Amino acid sequence: MSTLFVAWQAPGPSRAWFPIGRLDASVEHHDYVFQYTRGALQAQERAGFSPLLAFPEFERRYEASELFPLFKNRILEPNRKDFAEYLGWLNLDPAHADPIEILSLTGGERQTDSLEVFPQIRKMADGTVTFRFFLHGLRHVLPAAQARANALEEGDTLQVAIEVNNPATGYAVQLQTRDGHLLGWAPRYLVSDLRAALLEHATITATVRRINRMGAPFARRVMVELQGGVPANFEPMTSEEYRVLAAA
Repeated sequence: MSTLFVAWQAPGPSRAWFPIGRLDASVEHHDYVFQYTRGALQAQERAGFSPLLAFPEFERRYEASELFPLFKNRILEPNRKDFAEYLGWLNLDPAHADPIEILSLTGGERQTDSLEVFPQIRKMADGTVTFRFFLHGLRHVLPAAQARANALEEGDTLQVAIEVNNPATGYAVQLQTRDGHLLGWAPRYLVSDLRAALLEHATITATVRRINRMGAPFARRVMVELQGGVPANFEPMTSEEYRVLAAA
């Protein structure tokens, strides 16, 4: 099964994010399971989080044969005339793209709530990790950096750097060109694990995998792939906040 986590952003000045739920899905077998994680309790204690209306009980295991509406409504309808363009931005084949794959790349963000979804990062048997995402924050960088982003080509390499004093998040993961332009940032959900891995001398490389120019919003302009070897004792997304609450 594929696994997505759900993050919730606290209101108010902190704007902190918490992983509050987990979706396990097998599109082929029509099997979907949602469970809250211990991050929901942390969010409740620190920021007043309440259970989502679609999933009102913290310790219940929710099962369905179709993708839950909370997630389905975050994907562009296939009958939309711009659906093919939408999949093109995501670098997905219309014949094989599934909703979980779409959500993994888009984050399922909506203007009307404070939720975001992201894929579970798994370490392979050879000790490597690989994951793709769209560059965050391109609209907020300097005009010169935006122009440099427009000149990127698929296959270009970027530098990965830990930022320790980001005004919004404290720690952050920057993506920079080799000639020194800050293009943007990796998604928030990667910061904790990437920082831990890099402090343990992991070898993480960043490669541009897709450039969308004409008509694409800033949030879909640059797709980046991070790949590399991590220490033997490092397992991403296994901290306490990612553990499910529902009884086995």
